[in-house]
Amino acid sequence: MKCSTGGPLPRSRRHHPCRCLRTRRFLSACASENSISYSNPRTDGVRYVYCLLILLLSSMPAVRAQGELEIIIDTGVENTLPIAVIPFGWNGAAGEQPIDLHRTIANNLSRSGRFATMDENEMPQRPVEFAHVNFSDWQLLRMENIVIGNLKQTQAGDYEIEFRLLDVYKANQLTGFRIKAKRRQLRRIAHRISDIIFEKLTGVRGAFDTRIAYVTVKQDQAGQDRHSLQIADADGFNPQVLLESDQALMSPAWSPDGKRLAYVSFEGDSSSVFVQDIRTGRREEVAAHEGINSAPAFSPDGGRLAMTLSKDGNPEIYVLHLAGNSLQRITRHRAIDTEPNWSPDGSRLVFTSDRGGTPQIYEVGLQGGAPRRLTFDGSYFARPRHSPDGAGITMVYGSNGAYRIAYLDTGNGSLSVLTNNRLDESPSFSPNGSMIIYATNGRYGSELAAVSADGKVRQRLALQDGEVREPAWGPFPAD
Repeated sequence: MKCSTGGPLPRSRRHHPCRCLRTRRFLSACASENSISYSNPRTDGVRYVYCLLILLLSSMPAVRAQGELEIIIDTGVENTLPIAVIPFGWNGAAGEQPIDLHRTIANNLSRSGRFATMDENEMPQRPVEFAHVNFSDWQLLRMENIVIGNLKQTQAGDYEIEFRLLDVYKANQLTGFRIKAKRRQLRRIAHRISDIIFEKLTGVRGAFDTRIAYVTVKQDQAGQDRHSLQIADADGFNPQVLLESDQALMSPAWSPDGKRLAYVSFEGDSSSVFVQDIRTGRREEVAAHEGINSAPAFSPDGGRLAMTLSKDGNPEIYVLHLAGNSLQRITRHRAIDTEPNWSPDGSRLVFTSDRGGTPQIYEVGLQGGAPRRLTFDGSYFARPRHSPDGAGITMVYGSNGAYRIAYLDTGNGSLSVLTNNRLDESPSFSPNGSMIIYATNGRYGSELAAVSADGKVRQRLALQDGEVREPAWGPFPAD
C-alpha cells in the first residue's frame, strides 16, 4: 500500500496520516465457494467467516447516499405533544438569517415522533418576546407549549442566540438560555436547544446533538467501487468523509468520547482493524494478524477494543488493551464467535456464535468461563448491541426468510420484533436508548431507517446518489 504522503508502510501497527487508499481487490477466491464445511474449524471456519463478510457486503441493505439525509416519519406515538416553534427574531445585517434555527428545531422535534409541530401558516401570532405572547390565542388552539427566540448579530460578527420554552396554560417559562456562537456553530446550537426541549417535556435526554457514522459505496468513472467512511450529524447534515478506499470498509464503531472511530479495512489483500482520530485523520492499525481481524467494539472506558480474531486458527473473541497492545482471549470453542459488544458497565460481552448449531446470542464475562445463551425463540440471531441503560439488547432476528430488528429485554427474557421489513441489518442504539438506527431494504427501496426501542416510532432516512451501509450512532458530545 502507498499513501500520498510517502512510500510503502510496514505491516505492524502502522500510523497513517493520509486519507486516500489505493489498494488491490480482495477475496476473489471466495466467489467460487459453493458450500461451507465445518469439518476443520482451523481452516473451514476461517473460510466461512471471510465468505460471510463477502456475502454481507454484497447482500446487506444499502442505501443511496449523498450530502444530507432527508428524515421521513412513518409512524409516531399516538399521543404526540402539540408544540409551536415560532420563527426566531432577527437582529442583524439586512437579508435572511444565516440559518433558520426554528426550522431545524421543529424538524428535530417532529422526526422524534413524539411531537406534533404546528405549521407556520397556522400560527395566530409570531412573537419573539415573552411580553408579546397572547397565551389565550394559543390556548384556543390547544397548543401546550411554544418556543420563541431571537438571533442577533454582534459587532464582532458573531451571533447571540436566545430561546425560551413556554407553557401555554400556565403562561410561564419552563426553560431557556442565552448563548454566543460562531456562524459555523449555529446548527449545533439548534440541536442543543432541541435536546433541552425534548428532555424538559419528555424526561429523556435528547440525542439531536449527536453524530452517526456509515460506509458509502459509489462507482467511479471507470465503473470501480469506491468505499467511503463518513460521519454526519444525527439529522444527516454536515457529512464528512474520513477515509476513502477501493477496498471494503466495514464495522465502524465509535469511541465513548466520540473522538475516534474503529473500523475494518480490507486493504492489502487482508482484513485489518484500524482506529482513526476524527479531528486529525490520523489512523493506527491495531490488529493485523494472520487470518481474520474483524468486528471491533470500544469498551465503555475507551481503553480496550473487543474484536474477532482467527490468529490461532478459529474465529474467537479477544480484547485488545490499547495502551499496552496486549491481547486477552475471551472465548475458546470450535464454533465461530463474532460481533462482540460490551455491556454498559464494561464487565461482560455479548456476541454471536453458532456453537449451538445456529447463530444465537451469548454473553460471557471478561474473565472467560462458560458463555450463557440469551436467545432461544428462533433459529437466527446476530449483531447484538446493548442498550445504553443495559436493560436490553437489539439484534437482527431471522425467521421465514426475513431478517428484522428485534429487542430482547434482558430482565424478563421477552423478545419484541420492532420492524416488519424483509432485510434489516446493523442495528445501533442512539446514546439515550430511545431510537435504533439500522440499514434496510424495505418497501421504499434501499434506505437507512430508525425505530424506537418500543417499536412505536419509525423513521426513514432517504438519501441520493450511491449506497450506504453499516450505520453506527455516536455518543453524547463531551462538551
